[in-house]
Formats: sequence, C-alpha cells, structure tokens
Amino acid sequence: MKELVILGSTGSIGTQTLDVVAAYPQKFRVKALVCAKNIALLKKQAEIFRPEAVAVEDKEAARELAAQTDIPVLAGREGVMQAAAMHADVTVNALVGIGGLEPTLAAINAGNDIALANKETLVTGGSLVMRLAREKGVRMLPVDSEHSAIWQCLKGDKKCSEIILTASGGAFRGYSKERLQEVTAADALKHPTWNMGVKVTIDSATLMNKGFEIIEAMHLFDLPPERIKVLVHRQSIVHSMVKFSDGSVLAQLSYPDMKLPIQVALFYPERGSEEFSPLDLTAQPLTFEQPDVQTFPCLKIAVECAKAGGAAPVILNAADEIAVDYFYRGLIKFYDVPYYINKALDKLCGGEFDGSPQAIRETDARCRKYLESCLARR
Repeated sequence: MKELVILGSTGSIGTQTLDVVAAYPQKFRVKALVCAKNIALLKKQAEIFRPEAVAVEDKEAARELAAQTDIPVLAGREGVMQAAAMHADVTVNALVGIGGLEPTLAAINAGNDIALANKETLVTGGSLVMRLAREKGVRMLPVDSEHSAIWQCLKGDKKCSEIILTASGGAFRGYSKERLQEVTAADALKHPTWNMGVKVTIDSATLMNKGFEIIEAMHLFDLPPERIKVLVHRQSIVHSMVKFSDGSVLAQLSYPDMKLPIQVALFYPERGSEEFSPLDLTAQPLTFEQPDVQTFPCLKIAVECAKAGGAAPVILNAADEIAVDYFYRGLIKFYDVPYYINKALDKLCGGEFDGSPQAIRETDARCRKYLESCLARR
C-alpha cells in the first residue's frame, strides 16, 4: 500500500483526492491530513481514513478539534510543517497560496514524491524546488489537468519541440473590453466547464491561471516560455498537447474531472482502473482558437514575468492574489486587476534576488505590503 500525506484535504483537490483513495482501499493508506481551519470536514475525513495525525493551521480550531478526536492534532504553522515533513510514499500538496511552498520543500527533504496541485510552489520557487527534487531523487507528479496531460504525452519520449496548453477561456470568453468594464466576481465564478475554488476560477476568467501554468510548465518540463503556447479550447476535453520535431502532436483527452489526473499521479508509474467520468467524443465538436491577450492582458503579463525570471514571478503571484481578493470583495473592477499587478511589477522588480526561501518570503511580503498601501489610498 502507498502511504499518503494530504495537504489541503478539505479543499476541492483534497476532497477529490480522498474520493480516489476511497475507490482503492487496498492500494492507499492516509498517513496525515492537513487543513487551514475546516475542522468539521477534517473530523469526518479523519474518522473515515484514520490517519496517524491531522494538522490544523488555525490554532484555535486545532484546540477545538483535539477535544473531539482521539487522533493526534498538530496545531499552527508548525503543525502543518511537521505533517508535511512526515515520511510517506507521496505527499499531495493541495494547499492554496504561497504557503504551500515550504511544505513542499519539507516533503521533498523527507524523500516523498510530490503530487503537486499548489501552483504557487513552482510559480514562486520553481528553480529551487526542481533542483532540490533532483538532489533528493524525488519525483514531481503534476496534478493540474494540463500538466498531467503533458506529462502523460511525454512518457517514453522526453524531447518535444513545443507544449500547447489549452485554456477554457473562463467565464468571459468572447467578451469585449467594454463589457468587461462592468463584470463582477460573481460573473467570473460562473465557469463554463470546471468546478474549482474561488481564486483559481477568477484567475481562469482573467487568463492569469494560464500564465501561471506557463511558468509551472517551464520548470516541470525544462522548456523556455517561447516553446510553451496557449490555445483556447472551450470544451475542456483536450487538456493539453505536445508537438514533436517531426510535426506530430500528441494530446490527452478526458472529461473535465480532476479525479483522473489525481489518480494518474497517485498510481504512477502504474495506472488506475477507475473510470470516474466516461468520455463521449460524439457529444460535441472540439474547437480551438488563439487567446485574446489584448482583451485579457494578464496572460501577456505572466509570459513577460516568465521570461524575466528572478523576483518577477514572485511579485506576479503576490500581486495577483491581492488584486483578485479586492476584485472578489467588489472593491476594484476587472481591469484593475492587471493594472495593480503591473504597478507592483514596475515598482518592485530589479535588485538582488537569489531565489532562496528567505528571498521569496521577503519579496512576497514586500509586494503585499506595497499593494495593500496602494489600494488603501484609492
């Protein structure tokens, strides 16, 4: 049986990971579960899967849970890191935000393979993470559907000329600039094909999510951003494609259900047998088009940061998180998101940046402080 540590077990990816685990009771054992503060759901998960320990980042919630269960409860950020450092066959990182970076590093240092769904790990610390993974002999198993698709297509042939990431286009595909002036976060959350968390759904609407995925793909597959393209594919059936030097293209197709890429990561190097969402190829036509980076400038900003490297992706990530939060709360408009991201990049890029965890933390904090002060003066 494979032992699993699941970071972010109460979120969308975490709950679906446990769905996959439940489908294979003889294949997987849950060693630890980690959440931010949703102890009601965490308690139910712990009762079903009986891990050795659980961790809750909110210390008050952790104390409350400890009084309700006989399973050891680790508390606070220290508890999260302690759970992340537990040795297991695979650590699933489904945490949200840059707080997922250091638990990834802890799990790699423990010798665990990483099933990665935390974008910020590679967006902010990709070079550091991939270097450490190589040193420790740890495999990075992508859980994002797009990177899982690329990974599956590249098995047996690691050399490709180009990667093609597909994008649904989000809730606002086809909207004009004028129409986008008046959209709200509630509109952005009406994703046409995927059921995801708030942050990633809004990032999908701005196309920033695809920009982040370009940066992730750079690190996962060791390619420059010039060789990573994006096509809008409304149906979300083709999850990504790989083009080879002879012009041939391999694609991975499946119904938009995250349980499939999760299953692929957990079973690697084998494949699971559960067909969670059967695919009917006759149900709809499959279409592709170029993204409109003039109407959706976040994708272009992210590509520029990918090319710049250094501190730029860290600033990009922090600025996007702050701007999306303000947009979600109705405090700024849709086009204020790229405006404030550019403002932070213009102000904070440059200077020394060595890519260490401390440098990443300091750059992230500096960006958040700067943008919060800018937005407070609106």
